[in-house]
Amino acid sequence: MKENGFTKASFSNRIREFQSFGPLMALLILIFVLSLTSKNFFSVNNIINIAQQTSINLIIALGMTTVIISGGIDLSVGSVLALSGCTMAQMSTLLGLNPVLAILSGIIVGVGIGAFNGFVISRTGIPDFIMTLGMLSAAKGLALIITRGFPITDLPPLLVFFGSARVFEIIPVSVLVAVIMSILMWFILNYTMLGRCAYAIGGNIEAARAAGMNVANYKVKFYALIGFCVSIASLVQVGRIFSANSLMGGGKELQAIAAVIIGGTNLYGGAGTIGGTIVGAFIMGVISNGLNLLNVSRFWQEFVMGSLIILVVVVNQIRKR
Repeated sequence: MKENGFTKASFSNRIREFQSFGPLMALLILIFVLSLTSKNFFSVNNIINIAQQTSINLIIALGMTTVIISGGIDLSVGSVLALSGCTMAQMSTLLGLNPVLAILSGIIVGVGIGAFNGFVISRTGIPDFIMTLGMLSAAKGLALIITRGFPITDLPPLLVFFGSARVFEIIPVSVLVAVIMSILMWFILNYTMLGRCAYAIGGNIEAARAAGMNVANYKVKFYALIGFCVSIASLVQVGRIFSANSLMGGGKELQAIAAVIIGGTNLYGGAGTIGGTIVGAFIMGVISNGLNLLNVSRFWQEFVMGSLIILVVVVNQIRKR
């Protein structure tokens, strides 16, 4: 049936196209406005600074994308980031472990906690946000225990390399790490069984079970994957601040979730893209950078970011209806 020359199907397709390009349009408008209001915004140093500041949130958000697409959510990523980074630092300084093995130990901690979250959620039926909220506190407590509340400094060069070094003294290694992780997660989500199952389980979990998918095992894999992303982000964070401490992941969970939702991923699962998450992370990075250039108070920046998250979630709910 046609209405005013458009079929309902074509109208639906136009809405989907707008939803896909909406975040990118918003990012371009932001860049245009800030380039007019601040003469320093388009400088090479500032563009590199935005990319570097965005890299950590982006790496976490890449893993969060897969979890949210599958119908879950992970509120423990900030504390797991701190615990993973403190593990790397303590293994290399206190125990004198080879830096490569110290990094591997931090990655094992991140992946292990993620897999444990997924295992408990899938085997007990505990809601994702309850389990990961509890893990947020538990992981933070462990980080405080192993550091005794003090920052760990005097780290070996390899541990700070990924967050502080630059290629040709221009391109931050942290940005290259974010690019590599983006490509890896894009490939996993689009060209592997794990990625396809994430969409299927998030879209209709009962249909996924009826199709023969082992939903419980895939849940473990989804959360192990975000644990891997968080541990890599932790390595970059340690290099950025040249130390590790138990509080360095504070607020990372909300930033990652915001980047994913702003990028167009459905909060209720079943739809989303890595490209959208990249755009969402850069929207947050550009806003933060632009407000800093305009000398806007940090208090107002928190208000703007919080309001943006609320707005996007409301729009997401309206779209779902």
